[in-house]
Amino acid sequence: MNQESDKQTDGQTEGQYAFPSVFSLDGKLALITGGGSGIGFDIARCMVAAGARVVITGRREQPLQEAIAMLGEKAYYMVNDVTERARLDELVNNIETTYGPIDILVNNAGVNMKKPALEVTDEDFDRIVHTNLNSLFSLTRSCARRMIDRGRGSIIMISSMAAYYGIDRVAAYAASKSGVEGMVKVLASEFSGRGVRVNAIAPGFIETAMSKTAMGGDPERFDRAMRRTPMGKFGKPQDIGWAAVFLASEAACYVTGASLPVDGGNSIGF
Repeated sequence: MNQESDKQTDGQTEGQYAFPSVFSLDGKLALITGGGSGIGFDIARCMVAAGARVVITGRREQPLQEAIAMLGEKAYYMVNDVTERARLDELVNNIETTYGPIDILVNNAGVNMKKPALEVTDEDFDRIVHTNLNSLFSLTRSCARRMIDRGRGSIIMISSMAAYYGIDRVAAYAASKSGVEGMVKVLASEFSGRGVRVNAIAPGFIETAMSKTAMGGDPERFDRAMRRTPMGKFGKPQDIGWAAVFLASEAACYVTGASLPVDGGNSIGF
């Protein structure tokens, strides 16, 4: 690159390279399930900071109202239970009728269960897989149909370290997230040639209320997690949020079918 092409103007570079506009989500609308708290809320907060408008969903109205009060005027909410698969087309239609085309889908809503495998009932297993995998596919299909018609879109799944290696007492959760990983590859192979990218983020040990509760009652599990994490600390929810911004932005325009670990090195730690 010569000096002329590298010259800065208004915080960007001229010509082919434009920073930070390539990371901007200005003019984009994102649907974020489970966006009223935890990692979903921080994904919404980071996307708003990057210029997007966001629609967050969840089962309870009060947390959603509190969340959009903090997120500001670019945030909206709709009460929705992703497990009610027959109503997901209606949800997507209502969002697009009210707020405009969905450019970004973040499948964040999910549930976990820590229980020895021999104690997991069929009902337990079905509930986890239904929420984390079956419902995720139904919503993705509904959004993807519209995205493909428009020739653009970014779909982001929230995976887990449980899909990367064996973690005890989460058989149903690990099965569901391993299914998500496989789905990312298949959908990326089908959709990417039609303008819709599909990727996943696999969080490591992130500092949320849920993780604090889980680890607080299991100090041996906490010690094992930290020994395996080269950075030696928990991540922050915004670490997942900024990764989602990247994958949704034009900076990642040639990234599809990928699973991005945001884990302080946990997935390669020893």
